[in-house]
Amino acid sequence: MINKLHEHIVHDLQQSARTDTIFVVTAVLFNLIVLAINSAVAGSAVSDKANSSDDFVLVVFFIMGIVVNTISMCALSTGKNTRNKLLKGLLAIYKDNQVDKYYDASLLTHYNKRYVLFTGVIACLMGVSIVVPLMIRFL
Repeated sequence: MINKLHEHIVHDLQQSARTDTIFVVTAVLFNLIVLAINSAVAGSAVSDKANSSDDFVLVVFFIMGIVVNTISMCALSTGKNTRNKLLKGLLAIYKDNQVDKYYDASLLTHYNKRYVLFTGVIACLMGVSIVVPLMIRFL
C-alpha cells in the first residue's frame, strides 16, 4: 500500500510541475507578445498616421495582460501549496519508514524560493509590457 501511495504522490508532483511550467511559459510568451504589440501600437499612436483606436487597443491589451498574469500567479501559488502538501506527505512516509535521512527537508524552502522567483519574473515582465508602451506613447 505504501508503494502505491508513494507512486501516487510522485505522479501528482510531476503533474504539478508540468502544470506550473505551462503557466510560466505561457505568461512569459504572452508578456513578450503584448510588449511587442503594445509598443508597435504606441509608436503608431504618436505618429502622423495615428488612429483613434490606438489608445483603446493599448488599454485592452493592458487589461488582458493584468488578467492573464494574475491568473498565472494564482496558479503558481496554488502549485506551490500543492507541492508543499505533497512533499510533506512524502517526507512523512519516508520518516515512518526510517528513510527520511535520504531526502533533505530543506528542499521545501528551495522549491518555495523558486516559486517566488517565477512569480517575480512574471510580475516584472507584466510591468515592462505596460510601462514601455506607455513611455513610447506619452514621452
